[in-house]
Amino acid sequence: MASTTVDTVIAAPRETVYKLLSDRDALSAYLPIQISLVTPGAGSPSGVGARYKLGVGGLGVTEETVELVPNERMVYKIVAGAPVKRHFGTITFADAPGGTRVVYTMDSEPSLPVPAKALEVGLKGLINALLSGVRKAVK
Repeated sequence: MASTTVDTVIAAPRETVYKLLSDRDALSAYLPIQISLVTPGAGSPSGVGARYKLGVGGLGVTEETVELVPNERMVYKIVAGAPVKRHFGTITFADAPGGTRVVYTMDSEPSLPVPAKALEVGLKGLINALLSGVRKAVK
């Protein structure tokens, strides 16, 4: 199993950062990939159970939101499209000087033999790409 965490501050209010990351398709305009809502969640389109497709031209992964604590925490898992036995993303949000502290962790267990260090580098790149999209969106 590979795990990586990025801990950063984004210069925007917590509610704004939380909304951009929990309402996944809101980031599409700021990323090199497309994110689209496939299945609405309970209580709201981005609620628990929401499924999003992330990718380019029909290729990509499907994520499902499994936990939401408004403005505090989001947890999702990959349910299709990736060679993983298990993959979870956990994002926490807190007020910080100058904006919102975001702690973004990805834990992944590949179904193919991939060196953990190589997978960790890839996961960190994915996290940083998403956080870069958030930074562009709040400018």
